[in-house]
Amino acid sequence: MTMRLDKLLTHLGVASRSGVRDILKAGRVRVNGAAVKDAAFQVNENADIALDGQRLDTRLSRHIMLHKPAGVLTAKEDHRQKTVMDLLPPLYTALGCMPVGRLDKDTTGLLILTTDGELAHRLISPERHVDKVYEALVEGTLTEADVQTFAAGIPLKDFTALPAKLEILAPGLGLVTVREGKFHQVRRMFGAVGKPVLELRRLSFGPLPLDEALAPGEYRELTETEIAALYAAAGMKA
Repeated sequence: MTMRLDKLLTHLGVASRSGVRDILKAGRVRVNGAAVKDAAFQVNENADIALDGQRLDTRLSRHIMLHKPAGVLTAKEDHRQKTVMDLLPPLYTALGCMPVGRLDKDTTGLLILTTDGELAHRLISPERHVDKVYEALVEGTLTEADVQTFAAGIPLKDFTALPAKLEILAPGLGLVTVREGKFHQVRRMFGAVGKPVLELRRLSFGPLPLDEALAPGEYRELTETEIAALYAAAGMKA
């Protein structure tokens, strides 16, 4: 797919559309080694484009793993509170990156962000049955009865949570695997068995575990292998 040079540079967050045109007029951009001043010049994301001698990463498709910290909203923007997009360079907002599903404000751990809306939709669709694994620290002592209740599915006020796997790691610490991602679902499931959640952390999403080398608030782009695995989980080709 080709597009206008000024449009591509704008998508890459180089500057506003008018700013990009000024940059082009000044002869600061080279495409495949040749200076290009024409804003309508047609290029694709595989073109070798340099600004002031520095080669640009022209990939429009991006897939990111973020270690979400507590106290940050999972949203594209919010005028009052900090969001996960505020943790990333402006480039990703310019390219249209979006969170895949949501983590509650106080929930930490793995969050995937992507520019592919169809991929995001499929990964969070209940029909795809993509597992999410959480580590939960709760009040009280988890029991085998709780394990059985989770396995049977839990009726909540507005829906019945699908059967989930609960593994007890310690008296008040458990791993829970769910295939849905409804609002406050994991917290509400533990609340339903009388074990309010104190801390909740997502450890994996489908085939991807959280990279433990990432500190809270840090991110990295996914590897080609990870991207392929994510698309496979969504029933798509990368």
